[in-house]
Formats: sequence, C-alpha cells, structure tokens
Amino acid sequence: MRASKSTSSSTFDYSPAELKKLWERLHRGDREPWPDAKSIARLAARNPEFAAELASKGGAQAVSEGLQGAWHEFHAGRFERAIKQGDALGAIGAVAANKAAAIHSLTVRRGTAKRAELLQAAVERGEASVKQLPNHPNAHYMLALALGRYSQDISILKAAASGLATRVKNHLERTLALEPSHAEAHVALGLYHAEIIAKLGSLAAAFTYGASKDRAVEHFRHAVKLAPASPIVHIEYANGLLLLDPAGSRAAAEKLYAEAASFEPIDAMEQLDVERARRGPP
Repeated sequence: MRASKSTSSSTFDYSPAELKKLWERLHRGDREPWPDAKSIARLAARNPEFAAELASKGGAQAVSEGLQGAWHEFHAGRFERAIKQGDALGAIGAVAANKAAAIHSLTVRRGTAKRAELLQAAVERGEASVKQLPNHPNAHYMLALALGRYSQDISILKAAASGLATRVKNHLERTLALEPSHAEAHVALGLYHAEIIAKLGSLAAAFTYGASKDRAVEHFRHAVKLAPASPIVHIEYANGLLLLDPAGSRAAAEKLYAEAASFEPIDAMEQLDVERARRGPP
C-alpha cells in the first residue's frame, strides 16, 4: 500500500492490486461490491435495461476496468475526475460519480450555480441508475445522498414540503431492505429522523413523517457496530445526537468526534472526515 502526501492533504494513489486488496475496508460503510467483470455481468443478467446499456459501453470487462478507474480517482481525492469517469459509464458508473459529487459538493459554496448544477446532475444520474438497477442497493443510496445534499440547500422544511425528504427516506429504506448491513444508509436514515424532529418537534415529526428519536438512535448505534472504524459514521452520529438534544448530548458528541479524529484515514474521503473531526463538533 502506498499513500503519497502533499503539504495540504493526502492522496491515496493505490495500484489496481492494492485497491482490490483494500476494497472491503474502503467500502465497509457502503458495501459496494468489487467492480470486476463477473459482478457487473451478474447485474446485467438481472436487469435487462442495464444489459442493453452495458453492451453499448463495450461490455462487462470494459466497464469494469473503467469503473475501477473511477473508484481509484475517488479514493485518491480527485473527485471531479471520478465524476467524469463514472458518468461516462452509465448506470453503474453513477454510483461512483454520485458519491464523488456528494463529497465534492461540500467544497462548493452554497447558492452558486456551480453547486446547483453539480447536485442536479447527480440527482438525474441517480434517477437513471435506479431505473436501470432497481435492486442495486447503492443505486438507491447514492440517489438518496444526492437528494439529501440538494435538500440541505433549500432547508429541511422546504424539502419536506416538496416531497424531497420523503424521497430521501424511501430510497434509504430501500437501500437497507436490499442491504441491511449498509452502515452509511443507517446513519443517513438516523439523521433523517433527527433533522425532521429538530425542525418540527417530536409530536409533529412523528405524526407527519413517522420520525422517532428512538429509531434515530437505533440507526446510529447499528451503524457504529457495522463500521466501527468509520470517521463519518461517528461524526454523523454525533451530529444527530446534537440535533435531538443539543445540551444533553454535548459530552457524547465530543467523545464521538474524538474517536473519529483518532482514526487513521485510508482514503481521501476519510482524511477529510478526520480533519473535520479534529475541529470538533459544531
């Protein structure tokens, strides 16, 4: 394994063999399968629309090589390149492209045309991916991620009124129905409950959206069990607790942030998360 570092950030340029060896650790949070030709061919066999697209992209071997390249760019922190390469690969490439877009969007100022374009493109990719790969967990999760980022720009209340919040919830629940061990979907669903409760109050949130503090905490705790060394899982667990009980959860949130800050990052996304954790909770 080799990681080359600059003065401002770390770049994790893994060789194809290293990427494959580390894949399970890199994707413990989202459970994305290693993208070899066999796994992509299996997806095509179950999804006729995707099979037709796959043939137009050069077949399973060509797409698998391109997808490994897109993920390589993602883990190295070259998110814009990952978006471009993933986007060119269609429905399965949208998984890598949209995870990269979600991270990249955090570096683009809210309210700008660039951020709006980035997130709208991610939503469109995600919708097309879910249509072609309705039983692929991360097609749903990455669409939920894109919708969630977009919702944050218009506030949770506007997102709820427009139906976006419900779409996020539905795709997260579908992710977990397909892959119950998806730690990132668990923590995202916990945050969904926490954000709704924080904005509407417990009674209105429960009555209108079925949001529950107990369910939020259950999702957070399960996520940590599934991915105990994930910085983002600890950070979002802490943020969710602060939404639910800002004063009473402060000590627990600080402990979760400290744990996240102590982890050794294995890719560029984790490095960003560890750096965020070292700044402490909001």
